[in-house]
Amino acid sequence: MLKPTRIFPSSNSPTLAGERLLEPILQTENLWKVYRQGKVEVPALRGVSIEIFPGEFVSIMGPSGCGKSTMLHVIGGLAQATSGRVLLDGNDLTTMSDSARTLLRRHKVGFVFQRFNLLPTLDAYHNITLAQHIHGNGFDPHRFQVVADLLGLSGRLKHKPSELSGGEQQRVALARAIVSEPKIVLADEPTGNLDTKSSEAVLGLLRQLNQDLGQTIVMITHNPEAAAYGHRVLHMRDGEVVDGSSVH
Repeated sequence: MLKPTRIFPSSNSPTLAGERLLEPILQTENLWKVYRQGKVEVPALRGVSIEIFPGEFVSIMGPSGCGKSTMLHVIGGLAQATSGRVLLDGNDLTTMSDSARTLLRRHKVGFVFQRFNLLPTLDAYHNITLAQHIHGNGFDPHRFQVVADLLGLSGRLKHKPSELSGGEQQRVALARAIVSEPKIVLADEPTGNLDTKSSEAVLGLLRQLNQDLGQTIVMITHNPEAAAYGHRVLHMRDGEVVDGSSVH
C-alpha cells in the first residue's frame, strides 16, 4: 500500500496566509474501487490515500484508463467505493446511504464535467439560479452577481446554451458549480471539448476562482499544460497515485 500523498496548502492562497491547516477538506484512506466483469474483478483504484486541504487547487493527471475519473466519482459521492474511506469535510461517504450521499453532494460539492450538462430549454441565468434553489437556501442575488461578474457572464445571461460558444457554456457550468459556495469543486476534464483559446480562458478562470474566492478545486486532466494551472499535481497510473509534486 502506498503511503498517503500529503498535499499541503499553498503559500499563495489568499485564504491560507501561508499557514498549514491541520484538517484536510478531503481525505481518502486505502481507497479501492473494483468492477466485476463476469467472473473477473477489475480494480480501477488500488489503495489510494491522499489529503487535500482547503484553498488548494490540485490537478490529478494520468493517461486514459489510469483511474482518475473513477477517483473523482468516488470522492464526489457519485460512486460507492469497494473498500477504504472517503472523508469529505469530516463526513465519511463510505458509510452513508445513497440518499445521504446525495444530500451531502448537494451541499458540499460542485461538479464541472467535460460535457457541460446545461439544460437546453433554460437560459444561462436560470441554469445558474437553478443550482441555488436545488441547494436549498434559495436565491442569493449578491452571490449570483459576484459569480456572474467574475466569470464574465453578465452580458450573456439571457442566452440559451445553443446561443453560447463552448467556452461560454463551460463558464455557465462553472458558475452553476460555485454559486452555492460548495466546500470543493470537482472538475473532470473541463477543457476536453474546447479549443485551445477557450481552454486557456477556462483554466485561467479556475485559477482565478481559487485565488479570488479561495475555492478548493480538484481537477482531472490528461494534459500536462492544464495540470500546471494547479498548485499541486498528483500523477496516477494503473489505479495508484505514483507521485505528488508542487507546481508553484
